[in-house]
Amino acid sequence: MGVLDGKSALISGGGRGIGRAVALAFAAEGARVAVAARTRRQVEAVAAECGAGALVLELDVTDEASCRCAVEAVERELGGLEVLVNSAGIGTSQKFTELDAATWRQVLAVNLDGPFHLIRAAVPGMLARGSGTVISIASVAARRGAPYVAAYTASKHGLLGLTRALAAEYARSGLTFNCVCPGFVDTPMTEATVANIVARTGRTREQALATLVTPQGRLVRPEEVAAVCVLVASDAGRAINGAAIDVDGGQLQS
Repeated sequence: MGVLDGKSALISGGGRGIGRAVALAFAAEGARVAVAARTRRQVEAVAAECGAGALVLELDVTDEASCRCAVEAVERELGGLEVLVNSAGIGTSQKFTELDAATWRQVLAVNLDGPFHLIRAAVPGMLARGSGTVISIASVAARRGAPYVAAYTASKHGLLGLTRALAAEYARSGLTFNCVCPGFVDTPMTEATVANIVARTGRTREQALATLVTPQGRLVRPEEVAAVCVLVASDAGRAINGAAIDVDGGQLQS
């Protein structure tokens, strides 16, 4: 028996990166998982890795109706949604004077509106059962500013603010809300960041990567982020609420 045995969980952005790692870790700990993303083929592959019973969902987090349908499917097919993991996210990098309104809106739509839509759909069922866990994958960018990532930083600050507000509002309702805040993780998103640095600066890949590693001299592994999510989702994590949990190799030290 795993520490999540019998729990049901919906993981957005589950087709790759952190979301995939969370889905696999939850399944290994006994959870019934719904793996959701825009690309069905990726989701099907991850669900197959999770084992029998994993639910495959196509989900556009920027669309409120799509989010509502995903939550309803989990409630119907898995016997109720007990753990929601908001892992879908995008990032861009450019000088602020080059940041256009369309990019700004897109980043906030995925990184902030998406969790809002999913949480709003999930909370009524959780309240009716008197328990529920919401984990949002934020970033160290939720807790400090950095150059060239204004939209991403604003979206993650907003996500942390939303999380803390809900943690306070529902503290006596059996629900918990937390953010996990990784440094740069060894995922396709970070690889795209490295490529962008190379293209803009002329540095080598190794030089670009050196600017992103943690004080431990490496990228964070997706499995390390997933392990923290397992703890927060387990019964042992019930007292963790309104937290911003850093998984950054000592980058922020707070």
